[in-house]
Amino acid sequence: MIKKALKIIVISSSIFLGVLVIWGLIEPYYINVEKEEASIPNLPESWKGEEIAVVGDFQVGMWMDNSYTVERVVNQLVEMEPKAVLITGDFIYHTKGDTDHEIEKVQDLLRPLAESSIPVFTVLGNHDYEMDKKTKEPNLVVAEKLTSSLEDIGITVMENESVPLTLSEDEVEVGTPSNNSLFLVGIGSTWPGFSSPTIAFDDVPEEAPRVVLAHNPKEFESFIANSAPLTISGHTHGGQIRIPITPDWSYLSMVKDGKTHPYGWFDQNGTEGNHLYVNPGIGFSALPLRINVPPEITLFTLK
Repeated sequence: MIKKALKIIVISSSIFLGVLVIWGLIEPYYINVEKEEASIPNLPESWKGEEIAVVGDFQVGMWMDNSYTVERVVNQLVEMEPKAVLITGDFIYHTKGDTDHEIEKVQDLLRPLAESSIPVFTVLGNHDYEMDKKTKEPNLVVAEKLTSSLEDIGITVMENESVPLTLSEDEVEVGTPSNNSLFLVGIGSTWPGFSSPTIAFDDVPEEAPRVVLAHNPKEFESFIANSAPLTISGHTHGGQIRIPITPDWSYLSMVKDGKTHPYGWFDQNGTEGNHLYVNPGIGFSALPLRINVPPEITLFTLK
């Protein structure tokens, strides 16, 4: 009787795991559009009710990478016509000695978005410096090549700097500040040691409305009070494999920087006015699977 029960348990567990793996291979091709509202103090009238979209963590170059979904996401963004698109970094996974091929692939995937009328901004992630571990030396040559290729097609790469975005006659003017500007703040990559929030916020007027873009959500905890009403990050892949009903228990949240901010909304502990949203990205880390955390376009309505 005991042997029969054990056999049933083993068979049932095997079937369950098999179904789970099959679903994990299918889910990465579903695109979730998550609609959120973001409250920005002193937001100009012209920006109220407007939308900005967020994607990231493409990880092009990993085995079975999710380039097909990236292509579909780009086409969907062009159709959605948000006022701006923010990309959280980690465009590549590992170039494996063929830097030009992977970077050209990223460029080709993003070209339709870059050639649209939508302004696109990004920061670099740790993988864009070929860092899959904090202890590795950053590859500055690869990062510079990637930056140049993105800027060549019109995508603005930010590192510890801010840029004013002014909405005029349904078009976004970039780089000329006014009383109607929304400031975008881009933080440098954390693992290579290039993040400097103090410098990034330096040119933002004290009462000016702002949105902060930082690849690694760990940066969020270092911001001073009321300086970051909306910080957008990636890096964690939302855990990539999340246990249902227990969203904080996930594969990546146990082994990566996602332990404290794996996915979704977070407030800064002990500090008023700062809020973080972690986008789960598009691609993979280590395993080409996603379970209970599909690729996401986050669409923020500003208020």
